[in-house]
Amino acid sequence: NTLKMKKSISLIGMAGAGKSSIGKKLASHLDFDFVDSDQLIEAGQNKSLQEILVTNGVERFKKLEEAALMSVEFNQTILATGGSAIFSKNAMSHIKQNSLIIYIEVPFQKILDRVKNFSERGFIKKPSQSIYDAFKDREKLYKKFADRVVKNSDDIESCFQKILYLL
Repeated sequence: NTLKMKKSISLIGMAGAGKSSIGKKLASHLDFDFVDSDQLIEAGQNKSLQEILVTNGVERFKKLEEAALMSVEFNQTILATGGSAIFSKNAMSHIKQNSLIIYIEVPFQKILDRVKNFSERGFIKKPSQSIYDAFKDREKLYKKFADRVVKNSDDIESCFQKILYLL
């Protein structure tokens, strides 16, 4: 069983995929620590993700995110990553070595229903890129890094149950 070897789980996926909600449920169920990398970044900078993006720009944001992810010490940990974690090869290899990576897959339309305003979510995309194109680009990377893929198109509870079943 991969989990027994790795002893930690990381959740990847788009903003609005439910990584934090599912992560908290898993952590309390398994009695693991819960870490949210977005919160690590915000606490470290004392600003919201969006403020950091606006103030420091995309490249600096990615460096801060990478540093936050690299700082995670996995020991029976559930990590909810920021949606852009997959842009850092270093961070992803650190995560892959230390945890089972589950991609929380949500159809694009559902993401749009859940995230009312991407411009307030610290969402990284190229200026010319639509949210949909950014979603498509990321989806390829999420699938590339994932050990498992779990769909979250209904409610948090059913997604949580699917993950428990996997484990």
